[in-house]
Amino acid sequence: MSQLEFEKQIIEVEGKITELKNMSSESSANMADELQRMEKKVHKLLTQTYSKLTPAQKVQVARHQNRPHFLDYVNVLFDDFTLLAGDRNFANDEALLGGIGRFQGQSCVIIGQERGHDTESRLKHNFGMARPEGYRKAQRLMKMAEQFNLPIITLVDTAGAYPGLGAEERGQSEAIAKSIETCLNVSVPIISIIIGEGGSGGAIAIATADRIYMLEHSIYSVISPEGCASILWRSRDFADEAATALKITAQDIEKLGLIDGIIAEPVGGAHRAKAETIQNVADQIAKALKQLTPWDADKLKAARRQKFLSFGQAA
Repeated sequence: MSQLEFEKQIIEVEGKITELKNMSSESSANMADELQRMEKKVHKLLTQTYSKLTPAQKVQVARHQNRPHFLDYVNVLFDDFTLLAGDRNFANDEALLGGIGRFQGQSCVIIGQERGHDTESRLKHNFGMARPEGYRKAQRLMKMAEQFNLPIITLVDTAGAYPGLGAEERGQSEAIAKSIETCLNVSVPIISIIIGEGGSGGAIAIATADRIYMLEHSIYSVISPEGCASILWRSRDFADEAATALKITAQDIEKLGLIDGIIAEPVGGAHRAKAETIQNVADQIAKALKQLTPWDADKLKAARRQKFLSFGQAA
């Protein structure tokens, strides 16, 4: 497991537990008691540590390479998932994936960013940073969902849209704007979950939804802490201060009224218990779908537009 600096003591104890378990199979009562004691110690340390994470530490957890990613959720939650490719204009983007499948018997369209788990898959998926054709693919899939009257589920996990020269030449900002417009205009429900990092327009392009939820240790921001620090302080060394100032944690954003709820993560973060995290997300999606079904297209669109128009207005 990739190590986080603030987890150093926890990882040391976990390492000792692993060593004890790998010792001779002739276990004694004393060894069993010691294992139990150390496991309780780990749980206590995890509970204490994760109950008081700073915004900068939450950024690290949100970016942890072992957190469940888009395809991890798809493989568990959606039956008969069929991946659909291409924007019918330029190319297929591997950072933003989407397709059709069934969630607990309900046919739906699923869209999200895939970051990859190792070097090969990260390069293939461009670290989850989509190019314009990715957002144009998202638009195509959302319109397809509208055509067949299927709800849309989006799983957001990106540092932001890809900022390369080629992407800008092919209309990156226009593609993101059109994707947001499509989200606002489709006549079917959209449920969005921030599962890791929700970065800038690259995230909101598929998160302009009827219901928006964040995992407990995910983040959502107009700019990365490093980018903000580079602009305001002319140095990335102030990224921790920027993370605090930006109010990027799920708890901060819920207080601001920008999301509809927080999905609990297991003690120690999603990277320690993927299956439980994925189930928690499934439970929230099911609740949201129940709230939004059946739907009236005109009322649904009007409520969605009003939701976003109301952001920032004084009470």
